[in-house]
Amino acid sequence: MTKPPLTLRLASPRGFCAGVERAIIMVERAIERFGAPVYVRHEIVHNETVVRRLREMGAVFVDELDEVPGDRPVLFSAHGVPKSVPAEAERRNLLYLDATCPLVSKVHIEAQRHFDRGHHVLLIGHAGHPEVIGTMGQLPEGAVTLIDTPADAEAFEPPLGADGAPRSLAYVTQTTLSVEEAATVISILRRRFPGIHVPHKDDICYATTNRQEAAAVISAEADALIVIGSETSSNSKRLVEVGRKAGCPYAVLAEDAAAIDWETLGRLAPGVVALTAGASAPEAVVQGVIDAFADRYDLTVDEVETTRETVTFKLPRALAE
Repeated sequence: MTKPPLTLRLASPRGFCAGVERAIIMVERAIERFGAPVYVRHEIVHNETVVRRLREMGAVFVDELDEVPGDRPVLFSAHGVPKSVPAEAERRNLLYLDATCPLVSKVHIEAQRHFDRGHHVLLIGHAGHPEVIGTMGQLPEGAVTLIDTPADAEAFEPPLGADGAPRSLAYVTQTTLSVEEAATVISILRRRFPGIHVPHKDDICYATTNRQEAAAVISAEADALIVIGSETSSNSKRLVEVGRKAGCPYAVLAEDAAAIDWETLGRLAPGVVALTAGASAPEAVVQGVIDAFADRYDLTVDEVETTRETVTFKLPRALAE
């Protein structure tokens, strides 16, 4: 049977960012250095394939530190943690390693500086996301207000200071937001509060921005967009949204080749399919998807490079030696 022709437009950059790569290597090195089991508070990154592989190597993923025995090391996830978590680890004399992405740590530092200068901090982000919980946990309760939607930005009223006047404001953002989504909220806040203090540099990380720009380019003239990533991955979900806004009629998230709805895709009879991967999705899974397309189609792969990434992050000294 003759295979139908198909062009696969492959985004570059895609997949692992420097922060994710550093966090995964930290777990691997910790297992090598200390032996299994090594404990990890929450998923080290939001990808089921990665978590499953690390679990097979000897990582044990837990929700809270009270599940960690006193004689084993524990790592904190790339999303960052509230200050109470390392404080509790120190109280228990646990050996802990912090895999927080340096770009998330930058947001933590920025929020602290705003607070120290007397500003009430607005965090633009999604309720319940581990990064948001970690950032809000850098400051005392009540010092941060979460702004999740444009409606939140319109409804927010500044708390009053001791003098009865509205408090001065500053904002920071979750690093994995949709660039367009964040811009909408920011524009509302700046319209309503012209004096609001802004970040020195955009908080949305370089990898999130680069992957969204690449997804928009490859999706613009594609019949379908497949984003490789997990349901728990915020940045992967944003890539699906970007594809839809770019005009792609069928844009979906898939963990791997087995999760793709090949029957529905076949009914679309696509001539061009765009393919990218979230920042926590392994390249091996992407290659598996390409192979699965090659099994079903007379495939031409067109890699579309929109920018080249050269960012790397150093490992902590305890694991770099």
